[in-house]
Amino acid sequence: MAENQELWKEAILSLKEKKRALILAHNYQIPEVQDVADFVGDSLELSLQAQKTDRDLIVFCGVYFMAEVARILSGKRVLMPVRGAGCPLANMASKEKVLKMKEQFPRSAIVTYINSSAEVKAISDVICTSANALRIVELIPQEEVIFVPDQGLGGWVKENSRKTVHLFPGFCPTHFRLMAEDILKARALHPEAKVLVHPECRPEVRKLADQVLGTGGMLKFAKKDPSGSFIIGTEEGLIYRLKKENPEKEFFLASPLLLCPNMKKTDAVALLNCLKDETGEVEVPMEVASRARKSLLRMLELS
Repeated sequence: MAENQELWKEAILSLKEKKRALILAHNYQIPEVQDVADFVGDSLELSLQAQKTDRDLIVFCGVYFMAEVARILSGKRVLMPVRGAGCPLANMASKEKVLKMKEQFPRSAIVTYINSSAEVKAISDVICTSANALRIVELIPQEEVIFVPDQGLGGWVKENSRKTVHLFPGFCPTHFRLMAEDILKARALHPEAKVLVHPECRPEVRKLADQVLGTGGMLKFAKKDPSGSFIIGTEEGLIYRLKKENPEKEFFLASPLLLCPNMKKTDAVALLNCLKDETGEVEVPMEVASRARKSLLRMLELS
């Protein structure tokens, strides 16, 4: 098995150079995909890499909305190894549902989490990520905000902002599987460990955490904090990178249920076939891409 993995890795890296491709992978991807990526990161970091690359082709290992963002910001060809890797959270918010909410709160700015479709981004005032959501809401001039589509992250922003925040009723099924009881059990097993949870988690989970951070924030915190052990409340794929970057520290997943099946659909074979055959191209209609690009660029200006 290890020998096969090395062969796949060599083949992927060779094809990548031949085709001048940039491989982007989210922190939740499986280890063998992270290991061959040019860049592994959170949504904001990957957006920046897509925007500034001079490569001819982008291969995105993540879920569909992320590949759409790469296509919109780069203007280049973007391929997905597994087109069926979607995001249940993003699918909860449609253009029609968001516009209906806008009718209810007409003075509100639409602040949309990057975990959303290009169509919803196109009707938004500004996009945010878990890393910059609070900053974005605080910096825009409107005092009233519709936060789309995640009520977990939006609820955390609402708790920490002076502004009026109306929450769209979407949620991440993976992060919402984490319960307060799971944190209490993990603390009992690892009393010295600090608890880091994602803002997409339930409010009762966030209240029990030492830190509420996106994946990029967790990586930075674990590196600089003197603690020797951490309980991690986000998708299990992040544990691999945390251990890789901090081999002297211990990391414990807060619950075995913290697994996103869509993030696990991409493997080395799918990535190799995608590069070889150039399949799975992501297209965004020109009008939608143009409007979505404006809201994404506003996020990058404010970040």
